[in-house]
Amino acid sequence: MNKIKNLWATRRDSVIAFGIVIAAYIVVQIMSMTGNISYSLKGMLVPICAYVVMAVSLNLTVGVLGELSLGHAGFMSVGAFTGIVVTTVLTDAVPSDGLRLAIAMVVAAAAAAVVGVIVGVPVLRLSGDYLAIVTLAACEIIKSIVNVLYIGMDSKGLHLSIVKQSFTLEEGGKMIINGPIGVSGINKISTFTAGFVLILITLFVILNLINSRHGRAIMAVRDNKIAADSIGISTTRYKLLAFVISAAFAGMAGTLYAMNYSTVTAAKFDFNLSILVLVFVVLGGLGNIWGSVIAAALLTVLPELLRKLNFNDYRMLIYAILLIALMLFNNSKLKQMLLERRGSKKAAKTEGEVA
Repeated sequence: MNKIKNLWATRRDSVIAFGIVIAAYIVVQIMSMTGNISYSLKGMLVPICAYVVMAVSLNLTVGVLGELSLGHAGFMSVGAFTGIVVTTVLTDAVPSDGLRLAIAMVVAAAAAAVVGVIVGVPVLRLSGDYLAIVTLAACEIIKSIVNVLYIGMDSKGLHLSIVKQSFTLEEGGKMIINGPIGVSGINKISTFTAGFVLILITLFVILNLINSRHGRAIMAVRDNKIAADSIGISTTRYKLLAFVISAAFAGMAGTLYAMNYSTVTAAKFDFNLSILVLVFVVLGGLGNIWGSVIAAALLTVLPELLRKLNFNDYRMLIYAILLIALMLFNNSKLKQMLLERRGSKKAAKTEGEVA
């Protein structure tokens, strides 16, 4: 019995997170089969899944590692355009949409991880506001590079140029990425089920990482870098580990997101997207994985819900007021009192069981 209680204490967040996601998937599928889901909400399902993955992965950097990063949209854009190129190249070789999407996600994760290493090695020497500013700059650099990137494909293979198109495609060739115009004519292969599976994989990897020896080392670096160094924990290694894993899942979310639209441009992955994902993390609770899942889903649906309730003229005002109210509550004495009361009840219950 004590083993079960100890297991529940250590894995409670994992059980809650998986339970929320599985329950939501079942409810949505039932609503879809019975025709009780609107067309607009159905169109938001894949973006919600992408945002949940983004929020959970960013929480690893911001909540668990304790470093403020504003460059998550940059890694998402790397994954998005990498996934588009991979799915286009594999169109004839891999006819199955699901398999092609899975391969694209894996390649996109690898590409985003490589970019994460390139960005992380120099910037993780900084901390606080300096780290936030540099990661924001890295996001803008990535967006600017994608904005002047030209990639085409013909019988000779892929052609690439930067700043201006310096190649000519053969007859029947296809332009994949066309600079500032972005990508058009995408074969939309992302599905809600694919997003659901990606969320489960993300939760499995990140929650197991947090509860592992490496996760405890990452949290030790967050709590006190000097103490961590003194007992032999490599702060640079574990900061980079968390940063790269976070970037890899952002890349996978980017592929899922991009393959849900017929047109994608680099402008979609700007500073505002990084701030939006950071809002999900903060409102869900730093280090609280299941809180990030709820916040990402709720805050994505909320503006559309307010529009349907005929608050279209005031929906962004109400949205902003709710955000402020939640932020005030998260930092209020009332929340601390509720948490302390909950902790005292648990302690009293434990003492009674021991007695």
